[in-house]
Amino acid sequence: MSTSPKTALLEEYALVARALSAPARLMLLEQLAQGERGVEALAEKTGLTIANCSQHLQQLRRAALVTSRRDGKAVIYRLTDAKTLSLMDLLRMVAERNLVQVERILRGLSGDEDAPEPVRRQDLAARLAEGSVTVLDVRPADEFAAGHIPGALNATLAELDRIVAVLDPDAEIVAYCRGPYCIYAYQAVAALRGHGFNARRLEGGLPEWREDGREVQTITG
Repeated sequence: MSTSPKTALLEEYALVARALSAPARLMLLEQLAQGERGVEALAEKTGLTIANCSQHLQQLRRAALVTSRRDGKAVIYRLTDAKTLSLMDLLRMVAERNLVQVERILRGLSGDEDAPEPVRRQDLAARLAEGSVTVLDVRPADEFAAGHIPGALNATLAELDRIVAVLDPDAEIVAYCRGPYCIYAYQAVAALRGHGFNARRLEGGLPEWREDGREVQTITG
């Protein structure tokens, strides 16, 4: 019995859905949203073994969510296109709207309080132009160096006590991190508000800011 075109089409859609069904693969997509990386770097960032990381990357490549290129002996991976980032964000939104446990987890990250509304990227761009906001990138230093919002300060969660001393207590602080699945910004905002600062997180992260076509700074050398 031959497969109908409808069934064949749904099988291909299901291939993409299955590729998103493992937390490890979502972590890999989050990392690749920051920029292209080799297998060893991805394994180190996600805590996976190199062999396990490679297996998950193959699943993502079969679903065309990532692509790769050769650089000598190394295989370098990247997201196939910006629609992959949109799919990641849509998955987040559906889960946040419909899964009670997701709401509980996010509330816990915000100190068991209602998190303030995130700042839209267009609003942050306008405030940056006015010089009326402090932007805090809470990703690791290597990710900050590879690309960040112009004028942003960099401090991981472990370094917040250091950065608090130099922040303007009267300025609004907008924290951002890796994108749809990153929780650092939630945690940073809760910590900063605990110190008495007016802090909110950015809607999205560096990948969405870049995809909007906005300027991104890098640190070289």
